[in-house]
Amino acid sequence: MLAFRYISWHYIKYFLIILIALVLFVVGFDYMGSAQDLSKSSANLILIYLVYKSFSAIDILLPIALVFGMISTKIYLIRSNALVSFFSLGYSRVDVLRPFVLVSTAVIVLFIALHAWSNFARAEEFSRNIKKNSQYLSPTRDLFFAYKGKYIYFSKLLPLQETAKNIRVFSVTNESLKEVVVAKSARYIDNYWFIRQADIITKPDDLSLASPGIKVTKAKDLKILEGFRPKMLDQVYEGKVNFTIIDAVDAMLLLNKQNINTDNIKSALYKIFIYPFFVPCLIVIIFFFVPMSVRFLNVSLFTFGAILATLLTWGILFFLIKLANNKVIPSEVGIVLPVAILALLAFFQWYRHRTLLS
Repeated sequence: MLAFRYISWHYIKYFLIILIALVLFVVGFDYMGSAQDLSKSSANLILIYLVYKSFSAIDILLPIALVFGMISTKIYLIRSNALVSFFSLGYSRVDVLRPFVLVSTAVIVLFIALHAWSNFARAEEFSRNIKKNSQYLSPTRDLFFAYKGKYIYFSKLLPLQETAKNIRVFSVTNESLKEVVVAKSARYIDNYWFIRQADIITKPDDLSLASPGIKVTKAKDLKILEGFRPKMLDQVYEGKVNFTIIDAVDAMLLLNKQNINTDNIKSALYKIFIYPFFVPCLIVIIFFFVPMSVRFLNVSLFTFGAILATLLTWGILFFLIKLANNKVIPSEVGIVLPVAILALLAFFQWYRHRTLLS
């Protein structure tokens, strides 16, 4: 228990130091390049931009900071001879490894939970909007999509206000346009898009000269698009991939009922729930390559090799995630398979060393 607390404390300390340093570097470097674009924004908006940019940096850098924290802690334990002391007291290599795995897994679970918070999950999108439009949630324009056999057009979608402007709803029967609903605005209320006033243009089945012609009627209090929240619409049909957990799950359930492709949403869920767990796997793999004493270790060479291996692994995973998001490869191949391979390697390392001890 003493070893667990001692190692955990130093691991958390080094992890936080490394994470803060990396985030400050990324945010500071980004601000130097974006200062001119942000010059027209108010001081409050610039501060909000820096906060969102920090969230975005944490989203990217937290996994590798956990691995770097393990490497730094292990080097500290070796240099201070604490590692040899633990072994002499009867602790095994697995016992020393356990705090790293448990603490990193707990941090990863907290990291995943943060993706239920919209301000964290969509931080990169919000910071980009502030830089480009001087507002963190910009309207989506010219949104056209299909839903329950109808085609819907929004000239402008305002997710924050939960409203849409210039609505058109096209009803098609037997591949022929049957009816068009035209409205100036719609508001999302009680799980529906509520249209207060609309014109319904109905095309006759008989298109001969003797037909009565197109019929235009007034309608009030129409309800359309059940369950399609504004943020969900904005994310799904704009092809964005920074979903919150709730939005992603709701969108997946809703679109599956409509037989609409959900690869982007599936990729986003895999990125949230599967991808971060490469961290404890990589920690286990790297840990067992480190000797117990500085006499058997070239510290500089090991540190360089461990950091390089971490960056290469993280870079490859990040590249595969981008390919999966753009539907170049299936998300199962781009996200699930690499993490599963790392997990098998980690399990093999763990099992082999437990077997050697027994």
